[in-house]
Amino acid sequence: MRYLGIDYGTKKIGLALSDEAGTMGFPHAILYNSRKLVDDLLSIISEKKVESIIIGESHNLFGVANPVAKAAHVLGDALFEHSGIPVYYESEVYTSIEARRAPEKEGKSRAPKKHINVDASAAALILTSYLSKQHHG
Repeated sequence: MRYLGIDYGTKKIGLALSDEAGTMGFPHAILYNSRKLVDDLLSIISEKKVESIIIGESHNLFGVANPVAKAAHVLGDALFEHSGIPVYYESEVYTSIEARRAPEKEGKSRAPKKHINVDASAAALILTSYLSKQHHG
């Protein structure tokens, strides 16, 4: 079963896809938050044969939903309405911070680290967290 993970942001949307077995999320792409976002996501959902959507749920440290969380739910409602695919929400507390922790390259050249997109990596962390809970109770 293929899952799509979404790290919703007001400017950029990070996307992750699960492996075929639905056990782990991997960074996939970044989309800009625009009027055609739902259409772009529906295209990816169709192309990749996604069967479930996991959206990061943004809360402050006191557990209160912020304006980004409300907009993410609007997106989730639109995706469900247009695709019929179930949409689930997973806490995204600290995922962007964790995604920024990229391992440094080793070796004598000390070349600059390869840029890893934080939004897609955060989406992968959200998706993997959800999948882990599903497989391990």
